[in-house]
Amino acid sequence: MAFAATGSFAAAVSKAGGLGLIGGGYADLNWIEKQFYAAQPEAVGCGFITWAIDKKPEVLDQTLDMNPGAIFLSFGNPQAHSKKIKDKNIPLICQVQTLKDARHALDCGADIIVAQGSEAGGHGEKRATISFVPEVADLIAAQFPNALLCAAGGIADGRGLAAALMLGADGVVIGSRLWASDEANVHKNMLSAAIKATGDETIRSKVMDIARNIEWPERYNARVLKNDFTDRWHENIDQLRENAEIESVSWKQAWEDGNISIANTFVGESVALINNIESVEAIIKNTVAQAESLLRQDWR
Repeated sequence: MAFAATGSFAAAVSKAGGLGLIGGGYADLNWIEKQFYAAQPEAVGCGFITWAIDKKPEVLDQTLDMNPGAIFLSFGNPQAHSKKIKDKNIPLICQVQTLKDARHALDCGADIIVAQGSEAGGHGEKRATISFVPEVADLIAAQFPNALLCAAGGIADGRGLAAALMLGADGVVIGSRLWASDEANVHKNMLSAAIKATGDETIRSKVMDIARNIEWPERYNARVLKNDFTDRWHENIDQLRENAEIESVSWKQAWEDGNISIANTFVGESVALINNIESVEAIIKNTVAQAESLLRQDWR
């Protein structure tokens, strides 16, 4: 949720009882500093794309000096950064997409593992939430009992929260549903597109990264809403690379303008569960209430 998860958004999540995270994304320090200021006085964390801070480790260093509530690392090896985070006594959250990566993150000292299924919006890999979460839960229970587990990917209401807890998670990370909130920094056209869409209308692709001239590692792609741009280029990646310089200008302008036929709406398969735009507080309250109701039922 880079740039969508502003300081005011993160503060709203924390105020409502969750842990709000500033979307530090590609490590723009000036933007991050502004968001921490905007979040005051609420305690919030900050999330980073790990391979991006590999290139800008000084941004993590300066973010740690802002006393974040946690650091959330995803998409890369946390080993180069884990010690400095732990030395500051700041909780380390590592989002992973494979069991191998979960084990490695735990060996690096992760306090919380986020097992992300491919249903999630934005970048990820191939594992599905409902099978991946209990596999990681079993690993943690057997070998790393002090760590906590959160589920991510396709969780947008109390049913998803209740299911995640039954699968062995201690909590959840919610992206798409909170992305569609009053406080998130999202263009109104993208919100409107999400409300109208179903999960069938999402696609995992690399076209948006090529269009933005962002060199993501080969193992990752991103889930977005299908549009004219993905229809044109998803099966023509090589040709898109050849035209990337021209298409990049078009895509970036479309993002600014909210032109959803070109710029991609980053949202997960749970998009069908997004029927309106509400406050962060209302979304969290309703999600927890529904989960509590379901978990209290006697199924005998």
